[in-house]
Amino acid sequence: MTGLLGALLPAVPLVAGLLGLLLPPAPRRDSATGGDRARSAAVALGVTGAAGALAVAVALLFTVDGPTETSATWVDFGGLAVTLGVRLDGAAALVAVAVTAVALAVQVYSIGYLRRGPHDDVDVDHRYPPYAAQISLFTGAMLLVVVAGDLIMLLVGWEVMGLCSYLLIAHDRRLAGAPAAAMKAFLVTRVGDVGFLLGIALLGVSTGSFRIADVLAHDHSGATLTAAGLLLLAGVAGKSAQFPLHTWLPDAMAGPTPISALIHAATMVAAGVYAVARLYPLFTAAPVTLTVLGVLGAITLLLGALAATAQDDIKRVLAWSTVSQLGYMTGALAVGSPSAALFHLLTHAAFKALLFLAAGAVIHAVGTTLMSEMGGLRRSMPVTFWCTVVGLGALAGVPPLAGFWSKDGVLTVAESAALEGTGPAPSWVGWIVWIAGLIGVAVTAWYAGRLLLRAFFGAPRLPLVQPHDPPAVLRWPVLLLAVPAALLGLAGFVGAFADRLRFPTVPVAGSEDGLVHLGPGVLLPLAFLLFGAALVTLGWRRDPAADPAAALGPLRPVFASAFRLDDVQRTLVVRPVRALARAARTGDEVVVDGAVEGSGRAASGLGAGLAALHRAALPRAAAGVLAGALLIGLAAAVLGVVQ
Repeated sequence: MTGLLGALLPAVPLVAGLLGLLLPPAPRRDSATGGDRARSAAVALGVTGAAGALAVAVALLFTVDGPTETSATWVDFGGLAVTLGVRLDGAAALVAVAVTAVALAVQVYSIGYLRRGPHDDVDVDHRYPPYAAQISLFTGAMLLVVVAGDLIMLLVGWEVMGLCSYLLIAHDRRLAGAPAAAMKAFLVTRVGDVGFLLGIALLGVSTGSFRIADVLAHDHSGATLTAAGLLLLAGVAGKSAQFPLHTWLPDAMAGPTPISALIHAATMVAAGVYAVARLYPLFTAAPVTLTVLGVLGAITLLLGALAATAQDDIKRVLAWSTVSQLGYMTGALAVGSPSAALFHLLTHAAFKALLFLAAGAVIHAVGTTLMSEMGGLRRSMPVTFWCTVVGLGALAGVPPLAGFWSKDGVLTVAESAALEGTGPAPSWVGWIVWIAGLIGVAVTAWYAGRLLLRAFFGAPRLPLVQPHDPPAVLRWPVLLLAVPAALLGLAGFVGAFADRLRFPTVPVAGSEDGLVHLGPGVLLPLAFLLFGAALVTLGWRRDPAADPAAALGPLRPVFASAFRLDDVQRTLVVRPVRALARAARTGDEVVVDGAVEGSGRAASGLGAGLAALHRAALPRAAAGVLAGALLIGLAAAVLGVVQ
């Protein structure tokens, strides 16, 4: 029964998505027939698929009481087996519930956000059926990663997510930046996926099977584990937006806001963290890989937080905050606590989906994403305001909201790894993760406070706009997501919940003693939180009309451009690759094509010359025949004399 539920989990949204792709896109101008029918069918398929997957995930949560696996050989390449099957445990069930809950909220929210209205050129979406179908495929692909019992199956879900992200980011092709942002996301993540594919191939060849249980149980050599782990981390860096492959995620904000919520909360960025947790014993057996992960995680944490401080686009603030929060998750993995990483993944899914959908309500009301054009929304949009307060409080780590407990869990295990050396990586890795995490608490409180003050407080900066809370179809998903954003962290006190977040592997000593930690160590993160919040509040009180980011001075453009790492990538990677492509094209056209075309011209010239001889006049032809006969006779006579 459990195996059947595990197979149904990704199958339900995948089937809904494939059926949705068969629907015709709605016509440009709404009609009384085709457009409404196509859109209604797309809505029904999308919502039903997400709701069905959520029901299956909840059923799994109550039926899976221990590690369960079912598999059957799919194909055997000369002793290298690929299987079809599922690998289930409590952690997989919890992650599946989070994925499907966010997916259902996004499907419902999209009905109102991408609606057909009276202003056809402004708020009508002309391609809703493929949009809803692609969300279902995106959800099914992530669920396939969650339940996959074979690395090849995991890779299939991994790559389908990459394709769906490309299609959904570029959904609104009327936006100038959307196609370019989609292409950037696709190419940057593909760079990492090359390493991910090679890492899977290396593990499969070493084991003789791609089945995850076999890969984990096999006695790999140290060199194989290190090489495979580093290759897998390349894919993780791409999917989970870790430095230096993080640059695609903020640009992906060109997609519709519900898609931003889906990518940031439940699918792409969570996949890399989950994959490392799923294969965690391999990484602990190769501490070099966790050292690399810890360094990248600490850099990513600070980079994302600092970049968020100077953004004016509300969605880009949230995007860079996602980059920073992913650094906390990978940092927890590096210091030896996959359960802390997954706990923060779950709470982050709740409050980041809440924040993006609340931001979508604001954008829907005021018609802009720029905080410099907002202000004073607290009175006109009270529901959105209070939901945003909950989401930003959880993001910053305000007790007792969800983010406080999960972030404190990460900081506690990092402190233990630094001071007591309990992690699988060297203790200095614990130090950099801990220090970066504490600084990140203060910076996060600062930019979260800035967003709240700029958007919801002060005087309205667009007086002609009359904003209001969104309609019910947009409001209810936001309200419902506010509940786990506020309360999910308290689940860490429940032993059954904590036990489910532990994979059936040998835990690292001292790092897996609980999800929630109450003690004097809590005071230090709270001090950093209060410092960051007080700093932004004092700056705002001096001049409520000014942007608190002005206090950054000359650092503001540096932070706004995220340390110009896009320019660095463009200089070191994009331009050389384009120059190489131009050189290859020139070589192909001049050398290869030149040789082929030159040989053709030479053959044509020779043929033309011979043809001219054959077309000679009769007297010359007869003379030629006689001369040839004379030469042959003369040669025969000479040969005869010689003999």
